[in-house]
Amino acid sequence: MQFSLRNHASSDLETLYEIDQACYQPGIAYSRRMLRWYLKLPGVFCVVAEASTAAKPSPVGFIIVQTHANDAYIITIDVLADYRRSGIGTALLQETEFRLEKMGVRRVELQTATNNEAGVAFWLRHGYRSSGVTRGYYLGCIDAYNMFKHLHARTSATA
Repeated sequence: MQFSLRNHASSDLETLYEIDQACYQPGIAYSRRMLRWYLKLPGVFCVVAEASTAAKPSPVGFIIVQTHANDAYIITIDVLADYRRSGIGTALLQETEFRLEKMGVRRVELQTATNNEAGVAFWLRHGYRSSGVTRGYYLGCIDAYNMFKHLHARTSATA
C-alpha cells in the first residue's frame, strides 16, 4: 500500500469528519463543530495519511494532537477500516512522536476504550502503558484506559 503523510489543510475538515464518523459509533464520533474546534485549539496539529491511487491521493486516516509545554494529548487517531493493518496508523503515530520529540515533549497521554481490543493492542505495541481506568468515559457507560508514554526529547544534534 502506497501512502503519504502531510499536515492537514482547512479544506480537509469534511473528509476528516467523514473518516471519524466511519471509525467511531454515534456519540463517540466527533461532530463537525467539535472537530473544527479541536483543530483550532492552541498547540494542536493534525497529520493526514493519504492513499495513493491512480486518480489522486485521498485521505484515509489522521491523527490530532494537542501540545502544552512538555506534555501532549492524542485527541484521536482514525484510519478507515479498509486501510487498517497496512502500517498507516503506525506511520501516523511515529510521525507524531517524532514531531513531539523535536518540540521537547516528554509525555504523551490518551484514552482508549477498554473494550477496544485492537486499539488497546495497538497502543501497547507502541510502548503506551495504562495509568488507570476512567469509568463511563465514553457515552457514560464505556470505560477507558488512561494511557501514557514517555518520549525522549531530541536535541538539534540528534534531530
